[in-house]
Amino acid sequence: MNTAVTTVTTRRYDIDWLRIIAVLLLFPFHVARIFNLDEQFYAKSAVLSKGLTYVITYLEPWHMPLFFFLAGASTWFALSHRGGGSYAWERFKRLLVPFLVGLVVLIPPQSYLGLLGHGGEPGSFFNWLPTFFQLHEADMDGYFMGGMTFGHLWFIIHLFFYSLILLPLVLFLRRGAGRRLVDLLARAATKPIVILTFGLLATPAMFVPDLAGGNPIRLAVPFILGYLLVSDARFELAVDRHRLAALILGPVACVAVAYFSANGGPGLAGWAAGVYDFYAGLLVPWFCIVAFLGYGRRFLNRGGAVQRYAAEASYPVYLLHQTIIVAVGFTVLKAGLGVPLSYTVILAGSFAGTLLCYEVVRRVNVLRVVFGLKWRRRSPAASQSADAVTPAAQEAGAPTALR
Repeated sequence: MNTAVTTVTTRRYDIDWLRIIAVLLLFPFHVARIFNLDEQFYAKSAVLSKGLTYVITYLEPWHMPLFFFLAGASTWFALSHRGGGSYAWERFKRLLVPFLVGLVVLIPPQSYLGLLGHGGEPGSFFNWLPTFFQLHEADMDGYFMGGMTFGHLWFIIHLFFYSLILLPLVLFLRRGAGRRLVDLLARAATKPIVILTFGLLATPAMFVPDLAGGNPIRLAVPFILGYLLVSDARFELAVDRHRLAALILGPVACVAVAYFSANGGPGLAGWAAGVYDFYAGLLVPWFCIVAFLGYGRRFLNRGGAVQRYAAEASYPVYLLHQTIIVAVGFTVLKAGLGVPLSYTVILAGSFAGTLLCYEVVRRVNVLRVVFGLKWRRRSPAASQSADAVTPAAQEAGAPTALR
């Protein structure tokens, strides 16, 4: 049996768990933005926190690249049981439809509360709503002037376009000359440290500006690498052999990166500053991904009822979470509880509120569809039936197992 088939016929619970953990990390990350020293947000505390700024600067380098890596890995499983046309149609249904619905339902409340919380007087929400579609050059993120913004849904629209634009490439890698290229890369990856150099493929990102919330190269390269690394067992073995080195060079080193980022940089100049920026911006994210993948395969490759529930929940939770965080944050900040207590209450309240909303979504088929889930034809007990779920269920999309 060839290595590609060996990978595809084994369900990767670790991929599911890494995605679930990445979604859960959105809560401490986005709640911390309310108290972040460095940038605006829809809900913003008058008292800021250096400690919570460290949370932001630690997660920021690798969090979204990890999402794109996992989406690329899921694309391999999706294309193992469907053609390119069917895959593209699924992307329309599970990415574009939730994006458009979210843009008119989930994002305007964030923009409205951002304006209200920053001293604006917009009147009632529905009287203000038509002005949401205005762009303000002084506030392109829509944080405080009440204008148009994609909010956290920028990830969804980026992934939609990358999935379609990169589809010819990933289909090429499945057959003929493409498989021979994968074989060549897999043989190279068996050599010492080679797998750690794959992050260098994102080097052009240093010369490409961000677009609508993210750097196209910095995010598309992890997507391709995610697809590649689950396509051949030799990549997985290489990851396992290098996970300790990746842990030291990535998650551990990122502690220093976060400290420097929160304090204006390490004070380097000239070529040294360039080397540091290259390491912190491109290599640390890749080292983190390799470490998480290696240790995830070691400790997270198991299913169960919690995994099945969380895997389905993760996409709707992603779509819902930031709107609820902003609403809860806007309300809690009025109480003047201080940073530690405010952070704790907002974190707990927004997590509970998001799960409550998800429980409504999962029970109503129309809501399931617009939140990127499949129309459910069976009872909840039947649809949750055990590990009869095949690896084909690990298809691509937003940050879910899809899934």
